[in-house]
Amino acid sequence: MDFFSFLYQNAVDNFDYRMLIMWAIGGLLILLAIKKNMEPTLLLPIGFGVILVNLPLSGVVDRVVNGLPQEGALSILYKAGIANELFPLILFIGIGAMIDFGPILANPKLMIFGAAAQFGIFFTLCTSSMFFDIKDAAAIATIGAADGPTAIVVAQMLDSKYLGAIMVAAYSYMALVPIIQPPVIKLLTTEKERKIRMKYKPSQVSKLTKILFPIVITIIAGIVSPNSVALVGFLMFGNLIRECGVLDSLSETAQRVLANLVTIFLGITIATQMQFDKFLRKETLLILGLGFIAFIFDTAGGVIFAKFLNLFLKEKINPMIGAAGISAFPMSGRVVHKIGLSEDPQNFLLMQSMGVNVSGQIASVIAGGLILNFFA
Repeated sequence: MDFFSFLYQNAVDNFDYRMLIMWAIGGLLILLAIKKNMEPTLLLPIGFGVILVNLPLSGVVDRVVNGLPQEGALSILYKAGIANELFPLILFIGIGAMIDFGPILANPKLMIFGAAAQFGIFFTLCTSSMFFDIKDAAAIATIGAADGPTAIVVAQMLDSKYLGAIMVAAYSYMALVPIIQPPVIKLLTTEKERKIRMKYKPSQVSKLTKILFPIVITIIAGIVSPNSVALVGFLMFGNLIRECGVLDSLSETAQRVLANLVTIFLGITIATQMQFDKFLRKETLLILGLGFIAFIFDTAGGVIFAKFLNLFLKEKINPMIGAAGISAFPMSGRVVHKIGLSEDPQNFLLMQSMGVNVSGQIASVIAGGLILNFFA
């Protein structure tokens, strides 16, 4: 058999025009990662992985050759790290080690905004249940958590048929937070509200408090939402490594080496669920649309709740900080801070918005656990 006959038999015979569409999607994700610097650590591996798994007879995924099954490298990684929720949970250790809970410990009332900004999850659950069965609808709703690992774990534990679309929507919209949130915030607030200054009163949080916080939160979450223990526990364990003061080298490793390594494996492995025959369906577009709605209502829920509180407070809150209650840390907090500076160059909202953003990280994980309690 000459080269051209071999090429025709193995490539052309097994080519599908839908592969071209997936190559374009993969290229778009790579472009957003490199050109727009949108979550490059995730979008670039996902984009390249999409191209890998949509090549004719791709050897990186499981396939049948001459009647014999052959395992692909990415399929093995998927079974080892995502099918059992291992990669997302390990990533939570790194995320926990990155987070400083000091701002919300100094100002605990900020935690309420993290809860309010989860409204989009439950709104999307009601909406998506009109189009999908209840378990798939619950998995799709977690896109609104703005937390990729939580979305993966919930979708996997609920055995959703749309895992690939859910993962892509969750991570893509996290990267698009700087584009999605500002128009919603400006639509729901007046110029006067956006210029409200909030005094930051530095408060010294004791080391003992910072050490006890992740332990207490894990216990409370375990009692209220037992299915959230793995999610909350791994996140808080990472934070305990950070705050204990005797594991600085492990904390540094968790924040940099561990988080980056797992992110690479997670991103490129997600692509196994984006093969053209699984991904290019009308349901995928619907899921992307529902995910977009979830992000909008998360943002709106936080802002509207802050405006509601202002009806009763003497010292007004800048309602924009409510939008930072989604879990997209630290992008959402930075977005609010930048909008505040654009309205008033002397309006510094960074500490308040980051405090709310951190509370959103906890709230989204607990919300994911509650969904598992109801539907797993």
